[in-house]
Amino acid sequence: MAQYARMKDQYPDAILFFRMGDFYETFNEDAKIASKVLGLTLTARNHGGPNKIPLAGVPYHAVEKYIAELVSSGYKVAVCEQVEDPKKAVGVVKRDVVEVVTPGTSMLAQTLDADENNYIISLVPGHEHYGLAFVDLSTGEFRLAELSEEDMLNELNRLKPAEAVVSYEWAQHTEALLKPHFPKIILSRLDEWAFAHDQAYQALLDHFEILSLKGFGCEDMVAGIAAAGAMLTYLKDTQKNRLAHLKSLSRYNITEWMLMDVATQRNLELVTSLRDGGREGTLLSVMDRSYTPMGARFMRSAITRPLVSVEAIMLRQNAVREFVENQEIRDPFAEQLKSMGDTERLAARVGSERANARDLLALKESLHMIPSVKATLAGVSSELLKSLRDKLSNLKALADKLERAIVEAPPLPLTEGGILRAGYHEELDDLRSISSSGKKWIAELQLQERERTGIHSLKVDYNRVFGYYIEVTRPNLHKLQGEYIRKQTMRNAERFITPELKEYEEKILGAEEKIAELEYTLFLELRGEVAAHLEEIQGNARAIAQLDFLTALADMAVQNDYIAPTINEGAVIDIKDGRHPVVEQLLQGEPFVPNDTRLDTLEEQIALITGPNMAGKSTYLRQVGLIVLMAQLGAFVPARIAHIGIVDRIFTRVGAYDNLARGESTFLVEMNETANILNNATSNSLILLDEIGRGTSTFDGLSIAWAVTEYLHNTPGQTAKTLFATHYHELIELGVTLDRVENYNVVISERNDHIVFLRKVMPGGSDRSYGIQVARLAGLPQSVIERAKVILANLEEEDLTPAGTPHHASPRSKDNGYQLSLFVPRDNPVVDELRALDVNALTPIEALNTLYELRQKAVHAHERG
Repeated sequence: MAQYARMKDQYPDAILFFRMGDFYETFNEDAKIASKVLGLTLTARNHGGPNKIPLAGVPYHAVEKYIAELVSSGYKVAVCEQVEDPKKAVGVVKRDVVEVVTPGTSMLAQTLDADENNYIISLVPGHEHYGLAFVDLSTGEFRLAELSEEDMLNELNRLKPAEAVVSYEWAQHTEALLKPHFPKIILSRLDEWAFAHDQAYQALLDHFEILSLKGFGCEDMVAGIAAAGAMLTYLKDTQKNRLAHLKSLSRYNITEWMLMDVATQRNLELVTSLRDGGREGTLLSVMDRSYTPMGARFMRSAITRPLVSVEAIMLRQNAVREFVENQEIRDPFAEQLKSMGDTERLAARVGSERANARDLLALKESLHMIPSVKATLAGVSSELLKSLRDKLSNLKALADKLERAIVEAPPLPLTEGGILRAGYHEELDDLRSISSSGKKWIAELQLQERERTGIHSLKVDYNRVFGYYIEVTRPNLHKLQGEYIRKQTMRNAERFITPELKEYEEKILGAEEKIAELEYTLFLELRGEVAAHLEEIQGNARAIAQLDFLTALADMAVQNDYIAPTINEGAVIDIKDGRHPVVEQLLQGEPFVPNDTRLDTLEEQIALITGPNMAGKSTYLRQVGLIVLMAQLGAFVPARIAHIGIVDRIFTRVGAYDNLARGESTFLVEMNETANILNNATSNSLILLDEIGRGTSTFDGLSIAWAVTEYLHNTPGQTAKTLFATHYHELIELGVTLDRVENYNVVISERNDHIVFLRKVMPGGSDRSYGIQVARLAGLPQSVIERAKVILANLEEEDLTPAGTPHHASPRSKDNGYQLSLFVPRDNPVVDELRALDVNALTPIEALNTLYELRQKAVHAHERG
């Protein structure tokens, strides 16, 4: 246990899997955790000490499953292996930790989603910004950035990191910053020296074997370099330097993409739904028609990073158009993509020395497809397709060697033989021949011994403990003659060996041991040869991911009848017959009603949209946002015509949420989101406002909504294109008083106090909300509906007391169960006297005196109650 204790001291925050023979054992608190999480039996042993120690173990052949379960539950696992052959060990077998598996570094298939990246981040607070580095160890992606706190949180919302590496000094600050947004993230701490700039810089130089970081374009990023270098230190410690697949470091520049804050990413339901956080009902569910895992990951990333360069957008759009217009290219290419595995993650397994024979076979299949892909794309003309085609490296010789080397269905273990084909290696073939001939001799020996002894039940067999033996049942022992040496006594039989059998056993087992050792050595050499081509393989994976993404966009455009939008740097968004890409697919048997949109920063900047709940205002707002976003992805869009002026940001204020964990009410969350919009919007932004001020009083809400609209209209540099859906019909007046405000309404059909939603957005404001009719559709009791009508009539006539209560609303009868005496009118003599007064017959002096008397009577009446 002393050896175990030393290992555990090095990894106190991890569960230590300690290899003992055919099992990995856990002890003490680790055993209790493993027992609870994995459902293992918890036992206890003395292990040479006075007290029993809790332990729980798992078989070595199933260890990956158990590690994956612990990691998925948020734990780290340190794997301690026997690093010498127990047969050759003198004293205690040497052991060492060969890997620490964590949520952010795991490369186990059971912990990874094929369609999503698995990121680990490193964070360094700087003077003006945060240094951020992020890695997906399963793909080899390694990037760094320097961002403000707000931009950093927005980017992390895109990345969805599983783990964050921070210094001990900043751990508490970072936890307070990240946990409210990412409650499941695991924080791993490093000593402060790992984040020192000089140390971090040198760590990067050493890993990439370069003289400076100028070639990566990040030489000046002090905080970013600190984060990236610390990340490398952590990965080298957990992965034990198996990082050959981290081939480059790239600068992450958010100015290349449209900015979207956390609220916008959530409200537009880009990759997760508001309903349950799943994929169904998201833009991703409509757009992702990819055929490869790396294509799916590229699609997910692209959806959250729309482009802002017209040139970059048109490169993609032209490539999509070529696929759309050339089915004879698109269809065979799609079939080729179906035959490709996850080349990106397979390459990472090779580089990290984890790839087994089955991984190399899967990689071989992908490499074999490259020449065919290049031939299929030989005639393409768009610039992006040609560029991606030309980036594909033909590694046919390597693929052919893998074909010659590895059997069709190799075993998973690498040390037990059975991996390499006959004819691949001469010495291996010779050893196999020796083993095979020996086994043939033993099979013949059984027949010879049965004939010689007359014992028909005699058998020659083998087990790992006693080797080869001859087994004879007890009733037949008297028939044995010659040099039979007893090896084992059984209940009903005896096991023997002969000198001749012992000689062949040594030949066979010696040959098989050599076969296993030689096969393992040859496999490592073969894997090393594949690793020598890692950059080319990773380049192929990146090119195929983008080609798959473009093919998916083309398939979507063809199947859903989308059009190519016009993209420019102008100030206008003009959409004819636009449709919501997700809702359109979810409708069953009901056609989607298309709508037009025109926003112009210079003339029609703000569209005020009124209409009842359930009429489709929220859908319309999201529809416009998604069409603009899709256009800037380079995709075709659901419309008849679309002209899109580039937007730098999309802001949304949609729906009602509270944040109880941070003590924020629904109204405060709404105001925080609105403040973020007003403080960060530019004239090139797109703002989608679905109600403002619902969480407070009517007049407060109306005042805020009015002031926000004026601010967006009148503030130079922040005149963003805006769609504002509201129930405050008073805002319609802004269409008259402000030059660039236009009124629209969602049309309904009303008949006999019932309404039908037509889903059509038309010019002009609406002066009614139809709330009572919507309440009827929702199923409120008829008595409530009728009572609401009476109260509404009073409110609309402004027939109110100074306290805001209606004077003349008819009381409910006792049969209806209401006792609203507050609304029962009372006789008032002052009012009666006013009605009877002939004003035309009074002189000015008489009128003043009469008014004074009436006032006195009113005051006395009020005081009496």
